[in-house]
Amino acid sequence: MSTGSRLPKLIAFDLDYTLWDFWIDFHITPPILQDPATGTVYDSSTNDIYYGRRSNPNTIEFYRDVPGILRNLRNEGVTVAACSRTPVPKLAMEALRLMRIPNGKDTDILPWTTTTTPAVNFFDQLEIYPTDKTVHFKALHKKTGLPYSEMLFFDDERRNRNVEKLGVTFILVPEGRGVDNGLFEKGLKEWRRRHPELMSSKSSEN
Repeated sequence: MSTGSRLPKLIAFDLDYTLWDFWIDFHITPPILQDPATGTVYDSSTNDIYYGRRSNPNTIEFYRDVPGILRNLRNEGVTVAACSRTPVPKLAMEALRLMRIPNGKDTDILPWTTTTTPAVNFFDQLEIYPTDKTVHFKALHKKTGLPYSEMLFFDDERRNRNVEKLGVTFILVPEGRGVDNGLFEKGLKEWRRRHPELMSSKSSEN
């Protein structure tokens, strides 16, 4: 994450194919479980829709750069939101509660329970229910009091660009890529380009 530059006050992420590489309602079979020895999270599937039976269930994890991005945003004091229209919100919430993000400590020496934090703790707002994404952002605006101009949103579906009519900056996540450091920086750059008045107000404060 670029340092010393103005950040949006709220950054929101979709879940499916944005923070993780699956549709949770289609690819993940409940209940979700956690390995007590490693903290690894996985589902209860023993069948694959494409390849038939298999011996291993689906591992539930974020794209590679996501844990670091979420950790940095928390350190910067940015409000982080999850905005998902999944029809299985309880399953998505359970995944976020069980998934862990490393704290940056040596995981080879200390147990994972002390070197990681539940992923859900990195989200300040959770708008996870099936509806148009503009409804999610209207709820965020009401709950946080933040203007839409202070919101940046990453999502893999083009139809959700309609949040821009509210004033939210929308960044399309390319198919199969997920959010990574490069795309995240591109999003920050685009938000700054659109809001030079916010950048200048930040400069006047320093």
